[in-house]
Amino acid sequence: MSTFRIALANIQCPATPQESIALAEQAIAQASIERAGLICFPECFIPGYRGMGKQVPPPDPVFLERAWSVVRVAAAKANLAVILGTERVVDGALLISALVINPDGTIAGFQDKVQLDPSEECTYTPGSGRRVFQAGPLTFGVAICHEGWRYPETVRWAARHGAHIVFHPHFHQAEPGSYRPSSFADPANTFHEKAALCRAAENTCFFATVNCASAGSPTTSAVVRPDGTLLSYQPYGKPGLLIADVDIAQATGLLAARCKSAW
Repeated sequence: MSTFRIALANIQCPATPQESIALAEQAIAQASIERAGLICFPECFIPGYRGMGKQVPPPDPVFLERAWSVVRVAAAKANLAVILGTERVVDGALLISALVINPDGTIAGFQDKVQLDPSEECTYTPGSGRRVFQAGPLTFGVAICHEGWRYPETVRWAARHGAHIVFHPHFHQAEPGSYRPSSFADPANTFHEKAALCRAAENTCFFATVNCASAGSPTTSAVVRPDGTLLSYQPYGKPGLLIADVDIAQATGLLAARCKSAW
């Protein structure tokens, strides 16, 4: 069995951009202690997601470069790959993105969010293009929040291009008076976690979704097997790393490969 250990940073939302850096460093160090080969953070963890009542300072490319540099040093020290939910400014436009960092601290590249939620369109600009990344024997893709929940082709593309697992950084907090779930994909929960099961099963790949820890959060971090069954999930609202060993041999991509779509 060819296993690869991953860590999902189901940690508290940072109160400030500066705190987001410190929390990321701590999580990377802990993932190294847990012998993970890769850690993934929630959507826009650095500097923080803009929306849902969050007060985040204006976009600052200088701050972002400094933050990424700190995280790169932490990744190299821990000798693990990092998928950092962040934002970036490209030609004056603000994009939601995931920065992928190699275990030696070098930058592997970015996966920008291509499909925005309608509520994000006044703040962010959609990116373009998709790619897969490598961490040792593991090939992986990234589909960010809304595009992973509602646009199956974003996950299918990665699986068709060899991804064993698709990581899904997202940000999802409770609304006032909303239902508070206690078990993953319960029928009373929102559709989102059922979508996670589907994304794995319809593509025969692992699907790893990661959210911040917050009281009453409607979704939590979880890993789904290529047959659509749940491997593990983090208790709702509980901060910590979700550690999972994935058997990459199970991720054949069979069903994704049989799809006749141009994707």
